[in-house]
Amino acid sequence: MKQDISFDPIEGVSVAVVLAADQALNAEGQPIWQVYLLNENDFPLENVIINANGYGQQPDGEKVRTSTLRYLFEEVPPHAAVPVEPLDPSLFHLNNQYWVSYYRGPQIFDKKFIFVPDSIVPDNFSHIPLLDRVGVLHS
Repeated sequence: MKQDISFDPIEGVSVAVVLAADQALNAEGQPIWQVYLLNENDFPLENVIINANGYGQQPDGEKVRTSTLRYLFEEVPPHAAVPVEPLDPSLFHLNNQYWVSYYRGPQIFDKKFIFVPDSIVPDNFSHIPLLDRVGVLHS
């Protein structure tokens, strides 16, 4: 039962959105962004599952929901960042949600990281030491 599961707080795990390293462009000539999972802990994350989707409204008011994509990483080493998916700027006006679940030993952890509409902007950029780049960090 759910009440029998201990949900300890997640620490040292973040999701970041940064410009793609190769400066790739989409069909409209805008830069492609890359989503990373960051493990800043001294231990590995095991059996990591990430559910990624977007939802919200188009500028004309029409409700929209993107496909849910699932990613599996058997292990994310300590003090490491792994690329999750590219993110097209045409989706920045949506809630971009990354639901991260992982094990540390027998204990399961999970957390939703939601980049709210229009939050991926230069005003929200910070230096991300693990990537040595600037971007938007969600902890």
